[in-house]
Amino acid sequence: MNQPTRRSQLNAVKLRALVREHLGVDDAALPAGAGEFGGGAALLNDSGVGTTAAWILLDERPERGLGAALAWALRRNAVELHVLADQSTGTLARRAQGFAYPITVWHVEGRALLPAVAEPLPMASSVPAEHRIWSEAIAEGGAVVVIEHGVLAGEVQGLEVCRVVTDAHTDEVRLEVGVGAHDREAFQMLHGNRPTTEALADVVSAVSAHRQIGAQRHPLNLLAQERALRARLVAEPELIGAASVAATTPPIPRLNLKDPIPCVAVATIGGRSVAVVCSSGVDLDLMPYAIDARTALGTDDCVVVLPVRDALDVQRRLAALASPPLTVLTVD
Repeated sequence: MNQPTRRSQLNAVKLRALVREHLGVDDAALPAGAGEFGGGAALLNDSGVGTTAAWILLDERPERGLGAALAWALRRNAVELHVLADQSTGTLARRAQGFAYPITVWHVEGRALLPAVAEPLPMASSVPAEHRIWSEAIAEGGAVVVIEHGVLAGEVQGLEVCRVVTDAHTDEVRLEVGVGAHDREAFQMLHGNRPTTEALADVVSAVSAHRQIGAQRHPLNLLAQERALRARLVAEPELIGAASVAATTPPIPRLNLKDPIPCVAVATIGGRSVAVVCSSGVDLDLMPYAIDARTALGTDDCVVVLPVRDALDVQRRLAALASPPLTVLTVD
């Protein structure tokens, strides 16, 4: 038996035990077996008067599992959703509050289920003054200055190509050039004595060629496609009927460059300030993320922008369940 299958079976057994203990019923009172749910386990249980409730245990990356859990429940016509996890339940509870659908988040503590308490969004850190002085060098090198949760970086069509860092050993503040931490380290080893602005300009030129619309498939245009979409909206706000679009800080810090995580902007549409969330690919947790984004920006108006190919019906259903509903727009 391979490891994923074994883990899936253990999750199914764990979920049944937790639900049985919580409801105070015999195992025979629960439906036989469990539904397939990647990254956890799921089952449907009678919630009374011929209706069903979905119970879903999130195991892998639970903080990114609410959208998939809600989609699973909707496909099976469940009237309520119970989400179980042993971590990140504060995040899940906060996002669940943004839906006009009965969702209860439970924190797993041993064999008990405790009501999860919604956690506030993290406060965005400010960029240290000694880092900010590198903004001019980033712009001179041809990159777009981006500030997110205390990090000052430079992007080319949405792809990060440099970042200001403080050396952990010497406390030296420097601008590192490269795509991702490993690339920056390698670049520093090979070109450590080269003038920073000159080195950055060369990287910007090389990356730009691969980040244009219609460019041939290349590793540099497969990364951060959602940010490439945002960069396009900044340059062409009319694509979403906006007078202007500006990149802004996401509700939570981005952990790395390789994972496709939605990104956020602020648009002026019809004279109103509107949150814009850009994504690419099939991300079922997009709508819970968008709820966080508009909360962070203090607005009820939010549009979610996707490439046409990625705007699935399930995404539109999840958007409609948000309170107030989210608007889904597509770009060719």
